[in-house]
Amino acid sequence: MSTSSSVIEMRNVGKQFSHFALRDISLELGAGQIMGLVGPNGAGKTTTIRILMGLLSADTGEVRVLGQPMPTRQDLAKRDIGFVSDEMRMFNHATFAWHLKFAESIFPSWDAAYAAQLLDRFHLRPAQLTRNLSRGEHAKALLLLALARRPRLLVLDEPTSGLDPVARQEVLSELMDVLVDENRAIVFSSHNTADVERISDRITFIDRGRIIDCSDKETFLEHWRRLQLQLNEGAVLPRIPSIVPESGGGRLVSVTTNDYSPDLHGLLGKAGVIVREVQRMTLEEIFVANVMRSRKERAQ
Repeated sequence: MSTSSSVIEMRNVGKQFSHFALRDISLELGAGQIMGLVGPNGAGKTTTIRILMGLLSADTGEVRVLGQPMPTRQDLAKRDIGFVSDEMRMFNHATFAWHLKFAESIFPSWDAAYAAQLLDRFHLRPAQLTRNLSRGEHAKALLLLALARRPRLLVLDEPTSGLDPVARQEVLSELMDVLVDENRAIVFSSHNTADVERISDRITFIDRGRIIDCSDKETFLEHWRRLQLQLNEGAVLPRIPSIVPESGGGRLVSVTTNDYSPDLHGLLGKAGVIVREVQRMTLEEIFVANVMRSRKERAQ
């Protein structure tokens, strides 16, 4: 299963709960890459991350992180993992300075100079009680505590959830700077496709406990299109596997395709269908189209 360049490997991972199941999850992430894990609330993003972190045991499949089998050797893997979740909290009655000193005392890899740099960049005050931090300040404080350890892998579960635009910009900018070191990797879970589109190399769409698509960002943006079609009198939209009707009826139809090429114009033209307009799609539109396509296929 293991390859020397892989930071994360998941093979056919499954986890059954009473009202939800994670099924056949396979992921791989190399050093120097950012993977955006995108899905609606309840899709299975957090469950996947908990299995990666050794916080849950998979019922089926194999998981390796930094070469270590999870969860049996999570103690070794976590030495080089920084984890941030929007559910994490600091001690309310302690200052942020206390948290910095505590982290420095337990992590040999702690970089005090980098921590000081991030304090200034994030405009955080060490003397402030953590209970008085705003939501944005709290998110940046948690990220600082993870980054200053200089981990080989950052696992971030909805790190920008609820942040204002300025705080989100600061967090995303720092994440992009982290990858100046090509040995590091990031898993970034979010339902905000704009954040994922900005920083990710690879994108994985997950819905209802299953991976529905996974590719590099440029492949998604290059292959997906929305077509505005006009059907000649008596023409019927031909069955082409890559094309899914989206809206419209009668002679005017809007469709999406995940495998666009100019050759489609000829195939449609032979069936009496005229391509009136070809539109590029945003990552959010691609994600929604992917989810709807997957749900329709499962319902058949």
